[in-house]
Amino acid sequence: MSLTTNGRPAPEVIVNYADGFAYSKGKMEDAFREGGVLDKAPVKPHKNPAIASLKKEDIDLVMTEFEITRPKAEKVLVENGGDVKKALSFLVYGA
Repeated sequence: MSLTTNGRPAPEVIVNYADGFAYSKGKMEDAFREGGVLDKAPVKPHKNPAIASLKKEDIDLVMTEFEITRPKAEKVLVENGGDVKKALSFLVYGA
């Protein structure tokens, strides 16, 4: 038994939130179709050749020793020419 609004059946609701918002399946599908989101090919992230030349072991060492994220460790290594010793000194002494 579906409720009607203005003579039309109520839309199929995917999620009802406590604040009163609800999202209908039909409207979500239309939004994706109109924007072409489903038709576009996925975008591959841009690989920096300097980062690709770094050794995984070096990145892992910097990450674990200083408890920093992978992008931060990669940035420090690239700025120091991929030299682990220079990168560690930079992180310790700041110069």
